[in-house]
Amino acid sequence: MSETRENSVLIVDDEKSNLMTLTHILNPDYTIYTAKNGADAVAKAKEYLPDLVLLDIIMPEMDGYEVLAALKGMSDTRDIPVIFITGLSSPEDEEKGLSSHAADYISKPFSAAIVKLRVRNQVQIVNQIRTIARMSMTDQLTGVSNRRGLDGRLDMEWARSVRDKTPLSILMLDVDKFKVYNDTYGHQQGDVALKTAAKIFTQSLKRKTDFVARWGGEEFAVLLPTTTLEGALDVAENIRSSIERTVIPCFDGSITKVTISIGVNTQIPEHDSSLEFFIAGADEALYTAKNTGRNRVVHASETEDTESLEAV
Repeated sequence: MSETRENSVLIVDDEKSNLMTLTHILNPDYTIYTAKNGADAVAKAKEYLPDLVLLDIIMPEMDGYEVLAALKGMSDTRDIPVIFITGLSSPEDEEKGLSSHAADYISKPFSAAIVKLRVRNQVQIVNQIRTIARMSMTDQLTGVSNRRGLDGRLDMEWARSVRDKTPLSILMLDVDKFKVYNDTYGHQQGDVALKTAAKIFTQSLKRKTDFVARWGGEEFAVLLPTTTLEGALDVAENIRSSIERTVIPCFDGSITKVTISIGVNTQIPEHDSSLEFFIAGADEALYTAKNTGRNRVVHASETEDTESLEAV
């Protein structure tokens, strides 16, 4: 396997010489994984989630068609494009491969130029789809994830926490009196405040698994996998104090400041737990934080004695 590069390719062939040849051709440009049989190919595809699979058709025990069917049958791997590599060259063989949802064909013996071009074409398509997907899940003003991106991440981390029995924490964050800020300084300055807040939220997260998103308007969410309530409160207080200290410049040369309120909820979910109830707990804690003075952090268990309070 080569050093890590932007895109990866899994090469599957029971002939060692073919693995070596294709690795030599592609190694300068891609991270390469190899498998010598069908079962190993399915396992490695699921483990590494390569951007592309080069798959030999004729293999013992589990042939390429069976491997392709297995990959298309799993949610994690069904969208990975597969190029068949084979000595079969009749129109009937090619038709069978393409009707099995193979993306392309590479014939043996290998032409290095053809291999590079066909692989490059598929990888470019993968990268374009990925870019479009990323843009569709990004908030254009702040550059953090949008609600759609958060929903997908929530589902994934919730399922992981159920499986691994680990705590999951969520912070709901809201810029205090943002309508007043907008009315006072204008919507353009309000956009500056939101972008500044989003930048601080992102900078306050220390792990790659932590996730920030714009929930809507002036409200944001931070997802903290494998994080206890104590850890989540530490992160929330760090964010709150950082926002409080931050000076936001105005277009006329003056300066402004904002504060935020944060609601926190932590849970070790079980199979019958409700994700909606989990989010609602953080949202209720945020509501309590705003109703009890703003610029503060409240966790879900603190809301029980404050439900009757009216908005400040």
